[in-house]
Amino acid sequence: MTEAAAESPDDAALRHVLVLAHIGRPDARDVARTFVEALAGHGLVVRLLADEAAALEIDPAAFEPRIELTESETDASHGCELTVVLGGDGSILRAAELTHESRTPVLGVNLGHVGFLAEAEYEDTAATIEAIVDKRYTTEERLTLDVHAYRDGELVYQTFAVNEASVEKAARERMLEVVLEIDDRPLSRWGCDGVVCATPTGSTAYNFSAGGPVVWPQVDAMCVVPLSAHALFARPMVVDPGSLVAIEVIAGSEGVGVLWCDGRRSVDLPPGARIEVRRGTTPVRLVRLHEAPFTDKLVAKFDLSVAGWRGSAARRREEGRT
Repeated sequence: MTEAAAESPDDAALRHVLVLAHIGRPDARDVARTFVEALAGHGLVVRLLADEAAALEIDPAAFEPRIELTESETDASHGCELTVVLGGDGSILRAAELTHESRTPVLGVNLGHVGFLAEAEYEDTAATIEAIVDKRYTTEERLTLDVHAYRDGELVYQTFAVNEASVEKAARERMLEVVLEIDDRPLSRWGCDGVVCATPTGSTAYNFSAGGPVVWPQVDAMCVVPLSAHALFARPMVVDPGSLVAIEVIAGSEGVGVLWCDGRRSVDLPPGARIEVRRGTTPVRLVRLHEAPFTDKLVAKFDLSVAGWRGSAARRREEGRT
């Protein structure tokens, strides 16, 4: 789903942008300073986490009143038009976590290796800043997952995931015994390393590495992928986004599991634990600067060979058609 960027007051001074950066990387700090100075210079109010502003060596007084500092990560994006995050996919997932409640759109500028979640590359910094200032962008909603963990029927943990929720064995030397249930019906029991439940957005991440399918972002679906399962039926599956996927760690088994969401949040799972995964009630909103086919992104990010491709345009030219 794509929609126009939210309207802001005509007074540019009232436009707020949250800037987040991977402050552990010198290149990210350099690009972040460029964004802060340029956006503030164009009259936008730039909000920064206080510790990140210190790491960037930015003095708010030098930009007053164009720089706002906040100590609270959970409230940082409230009232902001968008969040600009500078880093790799991990940094963008962190930004999605911090903006989940406010639903502030996230614009990722890739400073990592693959950067599937990013919309812009650091080489395009000037053009990206110009697009933000001129409000030449759209927002796209992506499916998320709501994840609940139960012990003895009691809810003990709940969170969400943008890419995936994975139930994995905690000890290398022991398999995890699980039963997979879909829509309140048992499907199969496995001795395995774990199970990954992924969104289309996350299909190119852990899901892909585990042998799952690549799913175009516009497709409403969930992927379920067993990890090294010892069973006849242990293939990747694509299920309806309205389905309830449940993974039960077999009571009495010796294996202990752990639930990971987006590789950022985790909780231990003793035998008898039950994890339920369903479509998230709050989608993540990603900023888009241009409309590019997902096929092109796959080719670029995975450096896929397309040598010899002629395409329909070439064929039409050969046949004398326009």
